[in-house]
Order: sequence, then C-alpha cells, then structure tokens
Amino acid sequence: MSAPVRETGSWFARTGAEPDPELPQMFAFPHAGGGAAFFRPWVAALAGHATVLPVVLPGREGRLREPAHTSLDTLLPPLVAALRARIQERYLLFGHSLGALVAHEAARALASTEVGPPACLIVSGRRPPHLPARRGDLHRLDDDTFVAEVARLGGMPPALLADPTLLRVFVPAMRADFTVNETYRLPRPPTLDCPILALTGLDDPEVTPAEMQAWAEVTTGRCRLRVFEGDHFYLQNARADVRDAVLCRLRELAADR
Repeated sequence: MSAPVRETGSWFARTGAEPDPELPQMFAFPHAGGGAAFFRPWVAALAGHATVLPVVLPGREGRLREPAHTSLDTLLPPLVAALRARIQERYLLFGHSLGALVAHEAARALASTEVGPPACLIVSGRRPPHLPARRGDLHRLDDDTFVAEVARLGGMPPALLADPTLLRVFVPAMRADFTVNETYRLPRPPTLDCPILALTGLDDPEVTPAEMQAWAEVTTGRCRLRVFEGDHFYLQNARADVRDAVLCRLRELAADR
C-alpha cells in the first residue's frame, strides 16, 4: 500500500460512534458545498448495520483553511490514499449530487488497488457521468447570480443567505465544487464491477428517474433504482423511507456473506 498523501485535516468526520469491525463501512460523500454534517443523521439511522464515515473535503468544516479542489485530477489521489488507509474488509460508497460523481470515481480508482471495488455504490441525485449536461455551467456566473441559482436548488439555508459575511466564506468552496462537477469529463468508457443502488427525488430539477436508471450503464453489476417523493434534497435527515431502502441493501449484503 502506498503512503497516504499528507493533509492538514482529516478526510473523515468524527461521529462519536464506536467502530465495529463486524459491520461494513459506508463512506458518505456530500453534495456541492456540503459537509460531513449532512450525513450525521445517517450515523444513528444505520447504527448496528454499518459504520457511517462522512467524508470531509478540503475547504469546509474542520478543513476550512485548506483550499477547495477545483478538479477531480487533484482531489482523487489524496482522497483515494486516505480511503485505502481506512478501508477494512467490506465497504460501500454513498454519494449525493456532486458526491455521487466523487464516489463513482473513487470506486473506479479503488477497484484497481488491493482494496478492490465497493460491495455497493449508492448514488443519489446526479445523472451518471457519461450523460451530457442539461444546463449551462453555474461556476462561471458572477457571485450574486451564482448564489441565486444555488439557492434555487435548495443548497443554501436561509440563515446563510441572510448573512453576507458567512456567504463570503461559503461561496468559494461551493464554486470550487461546482467547477469539479461541471468540468469533469469521463476519461474512458465507464466500467465498474459492483452493484449500484440509484436513489432520486421525483421532483429533483437536476435529474430525472430515467437519467438515474442510466447508472446501470456504468457497471457490469446489478443496478436498482428507487424514486422517492421530494426534490434535490429528498434524503435530508435520513428520512425513514430512504433509510429503509439503504437498510434493505445492507441486509442483503449481510446475507451474502
């Protein structure tokens, strides 16, 4: 195993949960501008079924002083090194929106290492990486227009929008994340050999259920689609019906052992 790349902060949030080597690990990747706090409700929701490890990307929360990455080319090497050093026997990757793209690319990178592919890739709220974009790039907009467009998607709490000082801190990482998402180009035909669980909100303005079903085209494994009531942030707070869909997959993995 190669030595991890040195970073200022930890890639994984401290959740207070005791790790259980008998349970699979689930690494959770947040949406653009999001942090590990988005997945904290999942720690308790999946307790006894998986050890949830929210991923903290540079430029937010405890890593606020680090520059946020604007390209997967620079983000992936240190991220994958950190994952390789932390992964135990069984693991899953769970990503929402931008996080789905990062989780997918991490799965591809890990598959070619001694770690191997995840037991399942769970993707939420983002079209698969081989489909072309349906809208123009937001990361090129001026700050006011950029904030307005992101707010329209539900990605900014009202308290943040009302605080210009906080916005000045928050917007650079958000813009960097959108740059990662909107400048990404699949470098070669997508190939994974693991099951995929694709989740989406019925009224998500960023993706349709048909587009989520196209995740089946990036793996030789089985792809299942679940559609829930709600918009782009339908899965917030580990909603019971979404949680149950993930729990069902975890129980299937346990039965396959």
